[in-house]
Amino acid sequence: MTDEAVQPTVDPARAQAFVGTMTNIMNGGALALMCSIGHKTGLFDTMATLPPSTSAEIAAAAGLQERYVREWLAAMTVGGVVDHDEATATFHLPREHAGLLTRAAGPLNLTTFCQYVGLLGQVEDEVVEAFRNGGGVPYDRYPSFQALMAESSGQRFERTLVRQIVPILGPVGEALATGIDVADVGCGSGRAMVILGEAFPASRFVGIDMSETGIERARGLAAERGVANVRFEVHDAAALHHDADFDLVTTFDAIHDQAHPDTVLRAIFEAVRPGGTYLCVEPSASSHLHENLDLPMAPLLYTVSTMHCMTVSLAYGGEGLGAAWGSQETVRRLERAGFVGVRIERVRDDRSNTYFVARRPD
Repeated sequence: MTDEAVQPTVDPARAQAFVGTMTNIMNGGALALMCSIGHKTGLFDTMATLPPSTSAEIAAAAGLQERYVREWLAAMTVGGVVDHDEATATFHLPREHAGLLTRAAGPLNLTTFCQYVGLLGQVEDEVVEAFRNGGGVPYDRYPSFQALMAESSGQRFERTLVRQIVPILGPVGEALATGIDVADVGCGSGRAMVILGEAFPASRFVGIDMSETGIERARGLAAERGVANVRFEVHDAAALHHDADFDLVTTFDAIHDQAHPDTVLRAIFEAVRPGGTYLCVEPSASSHLHENLDLPMAPLLYTVSTMHCMTVSLAYGGEGLGAAWGSQETVRRLERAGFVGVRIERVRDDRSNTYFVARRPD
């Protein structure tokens, strides 16, 4: 049998279609970086307030250098993000696009997620090394990550926490008004606890995080907003020293990053009072890969998981659970930790997360 006879056949149409796929991937990655720049420089916010304008007018309004703005506008034009009138040499951000690109969009602002491309690219070589030799990339190699998380979660919390998230908690949510004890494990910069502290002055709130920098920011935020019923602790989530101290414990996108998530979940179980509630918020996904094929941001989810969530866990000898551990696995592990009556809830203005409401038995 000749070598030619055993060669697999190639479908030219499929190959050509894949050229288009790869072209879209490369263009999308490049445009994500440019959209991130548009967010960080405030260009999208500025353009949303302007009529069709020249690059010089846009640069002047944004307080930026015209030559850079002109080249950025070119990328935005060919990428279909802004409109360009060649006759007047003007550029315009359509209202339909502004609703997904500006800070006024709150948690719907997709440029927040675009920032992950540049941030994760900073550790690409270290992740490649981990592919070859094992281990992972530790948390301190992502100095900007917590600030980015604080920005994205802050937008979400301001819009959803009191009006949309508290109502799904049931009786414990109603009890916030009369006074209960609440903890947020992995609180980061403390925005959730400060917002709740402002809204429910009769309750008492504790934010817990292992990052001293994050806790320092949280204390500063509470002081700045004059919230006296919130305090913060620097502590490892896997070794909580609280024993049935709280009526409600929350975690927001925190469990999948842990080196030992089951240990953390059990520690949270012990921290909740009998009959109390645990709110576990995690990225929306199925635990089965084939069920995530149509998930709108699945490629981004798995990329962030590979480049941050999973590798950080592995760096500390953890299991590397990953961001896409999924609803089925979340429920299974919550029940294994001792929680009962797990409910899966959705929040209207938070499309990227699933909300698991669980109870510690009486």
